[in-house]
Parts: sequence; C-alpha cells; structure tokens
Amino acid sequence: MKFYIIGLEDSPSPVFSKEVLFAIKSHRIFSGGKRHYELVASLLPADRVWIDIKVPLQEVFQTYAAYEEIVVFASGDPLFFGFANTIRKYLPGAVLRVYPCFNSLQVLAHRLILPYQDMYMVSLTGRPWHEFDKALIEGKEKIGVLTDHRHTPAAIAERMLTYGYDNYRMTVGEKLGNPGESVRQWKLEEAAIQKFDNPNCLILERIALRQRFFGIPEETFYLLNGRERMITKMPVRLLTLSRLDLYQRHYFWDVGFCTGSVSIEAKLQFPHLHITAFECREEGRELMEKNSRKFGAPGIEAVIADFLEVDLSEYECPDAVFLGGYGGQMEAMLRKIIRKMKAGGILVFNAVSEESLRSFEEIVVGLGLQIEMRDRVALNEYNPIVVIRAKKIVQI
Repeated sequence: MKFYIIGLEDSPSPVFSKEVLFAIKSHRIFSGGKRHYELVASLLPADRVWIDIKVPLQEVFQTYAAYEEIVVFASGDPLFFGFANTIRKYLPGAVLRVYPCFNSLQVLAHRLILPYQDMYMVSLTGRPWHEFDKALIEGKEKIGVLTDHRHTPAAIAERMLTYGYDNYRMTVGEKLGNPGESVRQWKLEEAAIQKFDNPNCLILERIALRQRFFGIPEETFYLLNGRERMITKMPVRLLTLSRLDLYQRHYFWDVGFCTGSVSIEAKLQFPHLHITAFECREEGRELMEKNSRKFGAPGIEAVIADFLEVDLSEYECPDAVFLGGYGGQMEAMLRKIIRKMKAGGILVFNAVSEESLRSFEEIVVGLGLQIEMRDRVALNEYNPIVVIRAKKIVQI
C-alpha cells in the first residue's frame, strides 16, 4: 500500500503546493478526521471516497486494506506525534510520502519569535503524564506541550503548582491559524483557574532554577508517626538505588514503601522510570502524597493494600524491585515478586539482621536467582545493614 500524507494547519483556507494539489486531484480515496474534511472538502473530486479516522483504529485500517493508494490528511507535521507514525505501527511495510507543514508548537514559537531548537516537546494528547513529569523533574528550559480535553492548560498548571514547579511561565496558543486566534502569557496561578478555547497548545519557559535533591536527608521527610527509624537512611538509600541499576530499567517496584523515600529518590534521579509503590498501612497514602509533593516527584503510583492480596495482572512486569518490608511473609512475597519480575530483573533487599539476610539468600537462590553483590554498611549508632542484590536469570 502507498499513502500520501498531507499535513494541515488549522486554517479555514489551506494553501497547498502544486505537488500536493496534483496528489489530491489524481486520487479518489481520502481519509482524515472530521475537521480535516471540513477544510479540504471543496478540493476533493466528486466521486471521492472518504474514510473517517476514528477509534477503534483497527476498523479504520481494515477499511484501508481494500485500497492500494490513499491520500490522508493529518494535522501539522504527520511525523510529529502524528498519523504517519500510526500508519508505520499498523502497516510497517507501507510506502509513505509525507507533505508536512508546521506543527502547532512551531506556529506558537513563531508567534512569540522564540527560538525553539532547544525546546523539549511533549504530547499529552491521549497520553499519560509520564513524559511531562520527566521534563519537569529534569528542569528543561523550554517545554512545548500538546494538550487535549483532559490535559488542559489549567490542569497542567494545577499539576505543576501541586508539585512545586512554579518556576515556569506559560504561554497558551488557542485556535492558532484561525480568525479567532489567541496567544496569551500566564502566571501558573492564573492559568490554573482559566478556561481555554480548543484546540490549544502551550509553551513553558523556565524563569528560575528549582532545587533538585540528590540524597534527601531523612529528617526532612514526613515520617510515620514521627519515627525516624522507619525510613531508609539517606546513604543506604543511595547505595540501594545504585545497586538497582536504574539507568537501564523501566519499571520499578518499591514493595513496602512506608514514607516513600526510596520511590521519591528514585523518581528524582531517574525520572524516566515508571514507579509503582506498595504499602499495606493506610497511613502510607498520605505520607506518599505529602512527601512526593514536597520534593517534586509526580507520577509515582501508590498502591495501598496487602501485597499478597493484590492482583498483579494489571501491572507491568518490573525489571527492578526493592523489597523494603515483608511483614513476616518474606517467602510468600518473594515468590510473588519473582514470578512477576522480568528475566534479567534486579531485586535488592536491605537486611538488618543475620537471620533476615540468611532467609533472603536461601529463598531467592532456591527460586533460581543469582546473588551478585553484598555491601555491609554501618551508620552512626545504627546496626550494620547488608544491601544485597540478586538477579533473575531466566523466566519462571
């Protein structure tokens, strides 16, 4: 199959090159969204066939299969979070000819006379917050954001304020390319209470540096009943994270998170991670919320339940796990974790006694894991701790 993919600005009177006009006139099968049809209907031949792009996309591609050549209209640059990428996903063998125009973030940058070669671009259109959170934590100087009806400029501003990222100013472009176009700059507090016309996009510009912690002192966390002994101490926490090899990992589980210190430190140092944290105590919900907001670590999924009763089928298989607590059920918890963990995954445990160290080693070795590292550390008046790392060699 061959696709001619034509990018459109959101202008009521699109202007096309001769090559694009020839592609339109020489074909009969066309596809795009409803808005695209409104923009180009007058240019299409009378005997045209129009295929609406709508969910479920599987049905759209089943319709495509009846034709050899299709002209597709898409927004902006079809290779920029666009439909050309969708075609490559569903039909990797298809031949593509792409005719791009400026995407909406480029148009907004042009309106601002803002150089954008260093702008980090994120799409929240039908996507989760993950990449946006990553950009915030990394402190990108300029962030361009594609929005949708849920991830609105107001919702984005509210999330930034919730996690302490008030060191940006926001410029929102509404209905760019239309007669009713608007480009306005906002303080985040103002943007959070506004309503914006669709379609819109926005650019965030950093106006001040925000502190990014490396090794958060334990006394600065909100603690479980004020008990400082119930938190993984900062030097041990950093050693633990180093042993988890998190630069190479994607899905990290923190089992028995208590205050959330390990999850939060991991998110700040490795913001690409998808982190799921489990805790049986209800107090953990508030502690994770308060601590993640205090230190600017959005995106940690906290699960409050008895881990042994959690249905893990809805969660991605982890490739790194920290066992922070086991409530007297070490073997049962390790069996459940290891069964779900990916082959090649890393499991780290901090043993506070010879008995817990011996039990951990016997269980994981018996389940086919390989012990790779042991580090014995002692802090102040606390008892020595052994940070032990095991690797899952094969899937079981």
